[in-house]
Amino acid sequence: MKPINKNNIRLTISAGRRDQLIRDGRCQIAFSGRSNVGKSSALNKLMNRKSLARVSSSPGKTITVNFFDIDSRLYLVDLPGYGFAKRSEQEKRKWSALTDSYFQNPEHISLVLQLVDLKTGPSRDDEAMISYLQEVGIPFVIVATKFDKLNKTGQTKNLKELQDRYFPVPVFPFSSLSGYGVESVWKLIETTVEAFEGSEG
Repeated sequence: MKPINKNNIRLTISAGRRDQLIRDGRCQIAFSGRSNVGKSSALNKLMNRKSLARVSSSPGKTITVNFFDIDSRLYLVDLPGYGFAKRSEQEKRKWSALTDSYFQNPEHISLVLQLVDLKTGPSRDDEAMISYLQEVGIPFVIVATKFDKLNKTGQTKNLKELQDRYFPVPVFPFSSLSGYGVESVWKLIETTVEAFEGSEG
């Protein structure tokens, strides 16, 4: 497989409506997680960019599905964060409608990277999202963010709890600060794209 050029990246669209969601048959890998789990930071670290995805001072403020075109091979899809308590009911309905629309045709989703805060563990919203992904049958893995916020004992303990809880779903420890786990997650992305292109060809 030809290596994916991570430097060839652009934001194609920030979709705020169902009709703006991209359905062009290309591989899509989505980032899902609660508003303060570190999705933007993880995306920036994976792509070795400082501000590819905006790190908001107000988590959950923007309700859009952001499609990043990587080397004309795949889209990394940044889904709007959920579980932000200060949202109005109208904003929560908009989040639900837009996210539901994205997941309505699961055949276009090759993989979901479900981000969970390793320090605090899965929230009720995380549990609901994971149950939904399992129910619909969308392939997903868990990316355990904020790995650097724990000491070694905490890292080992919390990782084992996550792995035991969601076995056999793979769990990838990840730190946007140190870069721990970047190589493993990027390798997973490349493997997913390779499998997608092989099935298409």
